[in-house]
Amino acid sequence: MFGIPGKQAVQLTPAAVSQIRKLMDRDGHQGLRIGIKKGGCAGMEYTMAFADKVEPMDEIVEQDGARVMIAPMAQMFLFGTEIDYEVSLLDAGFKFNNPNVTEACGCGESIKFKTAEELAAERAVQG
Repeated sequence: MFGIPGKQAVQLTPAAVSQIRKLMDRDGHQGLRIGIKKGGCAGMEYTMAFADKVEPMDEIVEQDGARVMIAPMAQMFLFGTEIDYEVSLLDAGFKFNNPNVTEACGCGESIKFKTAEELAAERAVQG
């Protein structure tokens, strides 16, 4: 929808692909749907949920058997994001390396994006 022809909206690292495939295989889901919602101390938060069907306006990213659906309202804000899966001594989870983030809180759960106008202008230059 907001992408550049021939370029996926998001990239998945091998670790993210592996984890998404495990989750899809384990429970028989069609993939993971990612989005954004208002919340947190910086204003926005990522959302991630199992998806049992593809919605008509979803942006679909498939990579090595892993499938991610991007909710329509999140597509512009997630374009160019790398999704990784990291495991540490204290936690494990998906990490979003998003070039569209201008600010994040200390815990990393809440983010602030460039304005829609800034994002649209950048896409026009790239496109």
